[in-house]
Amino acid sequence: MEYPQTLVFALIVDLAGKIVGIKPGKHYAKVLLAALLLFTHPAHPEQDTQKTFDDDTQHDYALVWADEFDQETCPDPRHWVYEQDFIRNRELQWYQQENAFCKDGMLVIEARRERKDNPDFVVDSARWQESRRFAEYTSASLKTQGLWSWRYGRFEIRARIPVDSGLWPVFWTLGKTGQWPASGEIDIFESYRGLLLANAAWGGDRDGRPGWSISQRPVAGFGNNWTEAFHLWRMDWSEAFIRLYVDGRLLNAIDLRSTENAAGLEPENPFHHPHFLALSLAVGGRKGGDPSRTNFPANLEVDYIRVYQRLLLPRSAPGDHPEPR
Repeated sequence: MEYPQTLVFALIVDLAGKIVGIKPGKHYAKVLLAALLLFTHPAHPEQDTQKTFDDDTQHDYALVWADEFDQETCPDPRHWVYEQDFIRNRELQWYQQENAFCKDGMLVIEARRERKDNPDFVVDSARWQESRRFAEYTSASLKTQGLWSWRYGRFEIRARIPVDSGLWPVFWTLGKTGQWPASGEIDIFESYRGLLLANAAWGGDRDGRPGWSISQRPVAGFGNNWTEAFHLWRMDWSEAFIRLYVDGRLLNAIDLRSTENAAGLEPENPFHHPHFLALSLAVGGRKGGDPSRTNFPANLEVDYIRVYQRLLLPRSAPGDHPEPR
């Protein structure tokens, strides 16, 4: 697919929309995006979407996956699976599907202060997930694991994140290959204790300690009323670099020559392998802070998530997008 064809098709769709009377706006843009997606990425699920490119060279992007969160069934089960239970980091919330829903064309992940029985409770258990009789908070965590994954590309999310004490919103990726941290992790956004972070992790040593590239900035430094608005986060991921942005501002640039796993860990470099997406709103835990004085419910709101890949190689080699079910 060459860029001029994509441009011509976009103009045709634009003209057709005007003829049938679709007015400009968010839904008009979604019609155009959907048409472009069908045109640039036809329904051949086993075709390759793994591109190689020089990160410093300008190339054309094709939209290969998107969730606009305005469909009848939302969140879309073709895109997302849910975590259930106490999961990680000694967080206080019980993850459950009911806390993720769509409203007014947005995905809402809602953290609630509510007591829920822990069905896994075991008296005197040494495991923290079993030692709690109750969960005092609930929330949701969504993943594309087992459905969709990508290697390289441009990833965008337009969202409004809560930053009150005890809240821990994250939009991140995890590698399909190996065990964490050797499988790799990219935090496109993460926020807790008044900070905004953009990170990557890999297998730093054979004892399980991760290597990290961490960028953290005070949320207050982004200006007054920043938390009241929606913002656009972007990851540009190539064979050479991962670059993480918010509203066009570079937060972190990660040279992938420095992210090789320790000897003996697989894969050799987790950022040359496919990752899936994850989106969650945690409460408390090792880093989230104290939520006791925070007003609930608290919402993480997402307008859209989009994945693009560069148009360089013919789509002829076996790929992993989407994954077989």
